[in-house]
Amino acid sequence: MEFGSRFKKFRLQNGYTQKQVADKLGVRQSNVSDWENNVSRPEYENLIALSRLYDETLESLLGLDSEE
Repeated sequence: MEFGSRFKKFRLQNGYTQKQVADKLGVRQSNVSDWENNVSRPEYENLIALSRLYDETLESLLGLDSEE
């Protein structure tokens, strides 16, 4: 599974819209969309913020805890 698919999966599991995630992270909604569509990747600080927001480890968020 690509990074973007994971980001979207966790967002939906937590019941957030892209706009809500963007507001919580202090970024534009288009940034969240770009991350989920593999156009770009979040900066390190935003990866940590996403991990905390979704209550997931960085390994889980990035798919490093599985053999996909």
